[in-house]
Amino acid sequence: MSNKEALLEIKNLHTGFNIEGKTYHAVKDVSFDVFPKEVVCVVGESGCGKSVMSLSIMDLLPKHNGKVDKGQILYKGRDLVPLNTKEMNKIRGKDISMIFQEPMTALNPVLTIGFQMDEVLINHVKIPREEIRKKSISLLQQVGISRAEQIVHEYPHQLSGGMRQRVMIAMAIACQPQLLIADEPTTALDVTVQAQILELIKNIQEEVGMAVLLITHDLGVVAEMADRVVVMYAGQVVEQSDVDRIFYNPQHPYTRSLLNSIPRMDEEVEELNTIKGIVPSLKNMPVVGCRFADRCPEAMPECREITPRLGETEKGHSVRCILYDASRPEMEEEEVQS
Repeated sequence: MSNKEALLEIKNLHTGFNIEGKTYHAVKDVSFDVFPKEVVCVVGESGCGKSVMSLSIMDLLPKHNGKVDKGQILYKGRDLVPLNTKEMNKIRGKDISMIFQEPMTALNPVLTIGFQMDEVLINHVKIPREEIRKKSISLLQQVGISRAEQIVHEYPHQLSGGMRQRVMIAMAIACQPQLLIADEPTTALDVTVQAQILELIKNIQEEVGMAVLLITHDLGVVAEMADRVVVMYAGQVVEQSDVDRIFYNPQHPYTRSLLNSIPRMDEEVEELNTIKGIVPSLKNMPVVGCRFADRCPEAMPECREITPRLGETEKGHSVRCILYDASRPEMEEEEVQS
């Protein structure tokens, strides 16, 4: 991938929330790239900062207490962080689109599906006004909605979860974006519908040639969809590589623990493997040392004293762990600032 120019570059991203007068970082020092036409999966448990990272890219953080306070988000070389709302509105939905986790809350419940579809096209696509409704119906048909002519007159609550998610995908691809961010797009759906939605995203991605940043906690989805994988824990990237190396040569203890937690069909076990403990809360992030140390089966005393960097162990494979990077401790500024 290095011979191509990255479509999206996240560089040392720090996203903080002001809580009771102090700033707590839900995303800290996150860096990775997304190249044209590839699928990058960001994986980790709930509370690892995956969704906050995606909302940072889209500039959809809560304005009253959330902000990117360090780092860059480069789209085709242009930094999105300093852009104002008007400038971001030109990019959001047109160049970069997003599918949200729960379409019932993403869609406006008091507006018809057709109105919401039309609005996307009116804002971003230069086509005659009389052609807009036809285009909306065509997009709904493209995502597998058979009775699109009727659906445009209905409201979100009249559709099933799978249908609402298809509407969200239709809205997201309406302007043929070059980057689609999908934040756990199948979480609220049953297993059969999940498979259909993932297949739909993959087919559209291949057909249109857009890049996809897929956020998930489901390693089955990662195996099915990803070209490259970014593993996040407690707001940081702990490992990133291509999908084969992540599955067949995982190096960070957290990645190995996630993979060991997957039930296997070819083994009979009395008890499923789990990762002991929970992800530290925003207010309780360790200031020094590895953030996974308290849960890590391979932790050593130094793990609580040395803050590891994300370093390459081989070309294209980066890991944040002193098992691989003990010679380069990183003195970090305090996580919690007044």
